[in-house]
Order: sequence, then structure tokens, then C-alpha cells
Amino acid sequence: MATHDLTPRIAPNLDRHLVFPILEFLQERELYPDEQILKSKIELLNKTNMIDYAMDIHKSLYHTEDVPEDMVERRAEVVARLKALEEAAAPLVSFLQNANAVQELRADKQYNLQMLNDHYQIGLEQIEALYQYAKFQFECGNYSGAADYLYQYRALSTNSERSLSALWGKLAAEILMQNWDIAFEELNRLKEIIDSKSYASPLNQVQSRIWLMHWSLFIFFNHDNGRTHIIDLFNQDKYLNAIQTNAPHLLRYLATALIVNKRRRTQFNDFIKVIQQEQYAFKDPIIEFLTCVYVNYDFDGAQKKMRECEEVILNDPFLGKRVEEGSFSTVPLRDEFLENARLFIFETYCRIHQRIDMGVLPEKLNLNYEEAESWIVNLITTSKLPAKIDSKSGTVFMEPNHPNVYQQIIDHTKALSGRTYKLVNQLLEKSQTQAAR
Repeated sequence: MATHDLTPRIAPNLDRHLVFPILEFLQERELYPDEQILKSKIELLNKTNMIDYAMDIHKSLYHTEDVPEDMVERRAEVVARLKALEEAAAPLVSFLQNANAVQELRADKQYNLQMLNDHYQIGLEQIEALYQYAKFQFECGNYSGAADYLYQYRALSTNSERSLSALWGKLAAEILMQNWDIAFEELNRLKEIIDSKSYASPLNQVQSRIWLMHWSLFIFFNHDNGRTHIIDLFNQDKYLNAIQTNAPHLLRYLATALIVNKRRRTQFNDFIKVIQQEQYAFKDPIIEFLTCVYVNYDFDGAQKKMRECEEVILNDPFLGKRVEEGSFSTVPLRDEFLENARLFIFETYCRIHQRIDMGVLPEKLNLNYEEAESWIVNLITTSKLPAKIDSKSGTVFMEPNHPNVYQQIIDHTKALSGRTYKLVNQLLEKSQTQAAR
């Protein structure tokens, strides 16, 4: 069942706290033995300050109420360290909790530093203490407190590297609290910094983009417009190049978003060219399904892959989100995917054949005869598909669909304009980079 699980590839690109929701999902789906999941959780927790949680996992794993002495000692160290950091950050925390005092702050950070030092005897040392306190709170699992303090730190800090680190931390905290709207805002803020920042090495910038895309999966498959936003991000040249070079497994998520998003057919056609290039670099049922339909025109293979795709979606931590409806549990993305996958098979099959035997289609669409006939009738009615069904002979007749020359010219012109725009932007960025050096 865990054949197509991407966790080993995704986890190294996440903050360790972000791996916990994935492990929870895998445990719920029983993709791995329970003991293996619990051991993985303890291994992660050993590198955090969530000692109480680690103790609970240890008790569950070894069926005992006793915990190792080193855990007890570590807990005492964490409590002592937390108290020390709290005392160090206390002057600034007290100031931030005073609504009247906070009103004295301005957008000018240098002014704020001078004002805090003159009026409240708060200097760079206390601001740094706030960062350390916020980071420690995050490591202890207090994501709400960490998010608040990291936000305040960024408003006061003049250290760009520390401020960037704080933004990554705040993004992780918002994701873990499932504040998807706020997390999306922080994601965009972080993207702007990554794209505009001058890196010592281009490889560091590529790695930052890869991290950003991995973290974004939590947001895009939970946010209301996430499936559109993931296409906008992953399809940008710099990000798509990063995927193809270092993280081809992310193509699964871009492919899924394009399949269920009917409004992005132009980008979908460009994506087919990408999977033609990457079909040997990364094996995945969803990518292979598209290869069968649009590259090899292997409809029997596509029908088999469609069954595998269903299993992949159900067992993927991001795609397999469940929605409770009364006493039933559904996976909406699975239903949307299968519906659109059948549509892709049918449309492509119809382009090749003018006359189609209804007896052939049910197997291609992974439906029985009555379901297939009803599905095709509904498709013809709702999407104005140029086809007719002869119930007596059990045949679907496709009407000739000659391409509109004028529309082709318009589409090609739009595509050329888009490519020109991208090329100009790349040249401008390159010249600005050289000028900065």
C-alpha cells in the first residue's frame, strides 16, 4: 500500500514539526506498521522540546507507564531553559502587551529602536531574546505564541537573515494551526523575498524555492482557491525548472491540480510536454495516466492507471483529505479526479475515432454499461460535445470538428506574447543582478 508514498522524498524538505501531520495521516491509513510510525515520531520528537508528547508516545510504543530517565532530565532542562528565555524577553514582551505603548511604534525600524532604547531601556539584546524565546516556544509546540512573537520580532528586527528565518517559522506555525488564509499570505511574502533576494549561490535560491513548494502543499490542498494557486506557483519557469531538476515528485501535485481544474487547459497542454520529458525521471501513476492518454494513446493502460491513481489519492497526505458528511466520510478530490480522468479518456478517444461502439467505452471509463451510457449522455448535454448516441446500434457518432483557423491564430499569438513577456523579464532580472554586483 505504501508503494507510491512520497513521504521519504517530501519529509527532508520540511521542518520536522510539519512532518507530524503526515505521520498522523499515514498512521490513520495504516500504510505502515503502527510500531514503525511511533518510532518515527519519537525520533522526530527527540530533536524538539515537546518532551511530554515524546513521553506519551514512548508509553504507547512500549506499553508502559515508565519513561527513560534521560527524558525526565531533558524535561527539567527544557523547563529551566524556557524560564530563562522568558525572563530575558520579559521587558519587550511586557512592552508589546501594553496597547498604549505599542501605539508609539512607527514603520521606521531605526526610529523604533531608538525610541525603545530611550524610553523603555530595550535594546538589540532584548529583541534578540524575543526571537530566541519565540523559537523555543515553537520547539515546545506552542505555535500560537510562537507566531505572535515572531510577527512582533519581524516588525522590530533590522537583521534581514534573522527576519527571514522568523518568517519561515511563522509560516510553519500558521500551517500547523491550520490558519490557511494567513499562511497563504505568509507564503506569498516569503516567495517575494526568495525571488528578489541576492543569494551567494544560485543553488541556495533553488533550494529555497524547493522548500517553499513543499511547505505550500499543506496550504494549497486546504485553501479554498489552492488548486488554482498551486498551478500559478509551480508553473512559473523558475519553479518548474527547480521541480524538474531537484524535485520531480512534485509533478504529482501539479498534475492533479491541472486535471481537476478545467479552466487551465492551455497550461495543461504545456504540461503534457513537461511530462514527456520527465516520464523516465519519475514514475508515478498520475503522471503515467496522462502519458497513456496524451502521449501513447494507450486507453487500456490509462484505464488500469486510473485505478492506481485512486489508491494514490486516497493514501496521499495532501490529496486524500477527508470530509465528514453525517456518518459518511468522503474524499472530494478523488471524485473530481476520476470524473475528469474519464472525461480526458473519452475526449481523446473521440478525437481518434469518429464512430465508437458503446460496448467498448465502459471498460475504457472503468464503469458498467448503464453508468457509461448515462455518463456520456450527461456529458453531451452539459458540455455541448459534438456527438450523438444511436441507442439501437449502441454507437456514439462524433460530428466532424474542424479547427477554427482564426482561433488558432489568436491562441498562438497569446502564447507568443506570454513567452516574449517571460523572456523580457528574465533579461531584466539578469541585468539587475549584474548591476547589483
